[in-house]
Amino acid sequence: MSDSESKLRIVVITFFPMFIATLSLITSIYNGYLNGKFVDLIQRNFGRGEYMRTCKEIIDAYFQVKFRAGLVSASGERERGGTPNPNAATERIEAAAAVNKFAALGTYLANLRDDAVRARYTELTRALERAVADAGRTAPADLDKLFEPADRIFAELNADCVKSAKE
Repeated sequence: MSDSESKLRIVVITFFPMFIATLSLITSIYNGYLNGKFVDLIQRNFGRGEYMRTCKEIIDAYFQVKFRAGLVSASGERERGGTPNPNAATERIEAAAAVNKFAALGTYLANLRDDAVRARYTELTRALERAVADAGRTAPADLDKLFEPADRIFAELNADCVKSAKE
């Protein structure tokens, strides 16, 4: 064996494992980067899924408020007609509870958004509270007019939920 072959063998024996170790280190760093991206993707997807589930629940809660207000309105109309309704107090309580459930879901959704959306959810909750409070003195045929301000705000916030779903 010549002296140059011996030196080549020493160089190969010394540097080849270092080359493999360097490739392994680069692969490990890249794998860590990909894992970080994957965790970020999962967290965003989970947050979006939770937001969408709550959007679905708040839509249900909104229509429950309108349904309960309709019952309160019908009870008020019967009472104005002279027919006492023993369920009137229960219906008013259930309508107020439906508004409270809507407010709780709205607060949760608003906490995930900016201050402008928070203000809109608060405004919508107040409009629903007023509508339910006035439902007993409103004819069932006029409920749409009573809920008109709330419907307008709700449509805007529902459009925000749809927009978030598409993102």
